[in-house]
Amino acid sequence: MYQQMIFVNLPVTDLDASKKFFTDLGYTINPQFSDENAASVVISDTIVAMLLTHSFYATFTDKEIADAKKSSEVLVALSAPSREKVDELVDRALAAGGMVSGRTQDLGFMYGRAFDDLDGHTWEIVWMDPAAVQG
Repeated sequence: MYQQMIFVNLPVTDLDASKKFFTDLGYTINPQFSDENAASVVISDTIVAMLLTHSFYATFTDKEIADAKKSSEVLVALSAPSREKVDELVDRALAAGGMVSGRTQDLGFMYGRAFDDLDGHTWEIVWMDPAAVQG
């Protein structure tokens, strides 16, 4: 059965530092799709973050590359299997040099926290009670 994938392409200013940041979070780099211009960060079987140097990213767009530290260009939301895993991943991101983004959201049935990576891209990590999803 076909599984649709998502490839989130993000411009980064320091590819090596960004690779270290994401491996510090527990993700792996797929060397088959990585080189001096890009790093393929495997988040899951169907989610990949492509970290691209600014010069390489610019080959895919005619638009100006946003400075994510000054403006919001995307919010990447990832699910987590538990509240504890939300905290674990965000705490790892902060220890690796990320910054807190926004406020903790605790609605009882849903819990989330967010961080900005080294380039200011916002990552939201969210847990939702499966019983609440089923309605």
